[in-house]
Amino acid sequence: MSELSITTTQNVTINFSAASVGHRMLGYILDLLVKAKICSCNLGNLFYYLGINQRMTGLDNWSYYAIIILVYSPVIFYSLIFESILEGQTIGKRLLQMKVVKIDGYQASFGDYLMRWLFRIIDVNLSSGVIGLIAMITSSKTQRLGDMTAGTAVISLKNDININHTILEEVDTAYVPTYPLVIKLSDNDARIIKETFNVAVAKRDYATLIKLRNKIEEVTGVKNISGNDTDFIRTILKDYSFYTQNM
Repeated sequence: MSELSITTTQNVTINFSAASVGHRMLGYILDLLVKAKICSCNLGNLFYYLGINQRMTGLDNWSYYAIIILVYSPVIFYSLIFESILEGQTIGKRLLQMKVVKIDGYQASFGDYLMRWLFRIIDVNLSSGVIGLIAMITSSKTQRLGDMTAGTAVISLKNDININHTILEEVDTAYVPTYPLVIKLSDNDARIIKETFNVAVAKRDYATLIKLRNKIEEVTGVKNISGNDTDFIRTILKDYSFYTQNM
């Protein structure tokens, strides 16, 4: 399984495993089953109850195919619809814990999903999947042509790797720091603080939180103005992330 490095907007490099060819094929089969179920249950009943088959008799080709596309749009646009709604996942991908992401670290957009859907015609439909399969096997990131064009990749979420595994905290552009003196901390200090803090919070170890707060105050010279040790340490970590990513 190939590795895929993604740099987030906070300049943090996170390593993911690209979904294997086998998993992607299995996900495709699961999605085929879902689409088959949609056709057999919902669309078949719709044709019957609305009498569409009878009404289509005598229509010109344009009208005929327009109705076909309209009625079967949930199947035709299946991947585009679900990847847009579920942020990079179809039902098959969700069941197998896979997701479409941008290889530059940003969330894939509707345009990216659309590009992947359009190239599915070449990757899958016209070649019975042969072109897509060859592209994935030969690609270092297990990308089919649609992924290469859209700048996306399908990753495995079984890594459980996220921002919480780094020393940084999520902060938005509007964040206002409270303690400028946190820059006295080193990356190693921040890592120790975060790891100790997370364990202490999970175990409700308030004695350790007090010791940690005292140590932070001693090293940085700041004082806890919130009155709450948990909020104070959480703010310290966010402030550190804010200053280090903007240095």
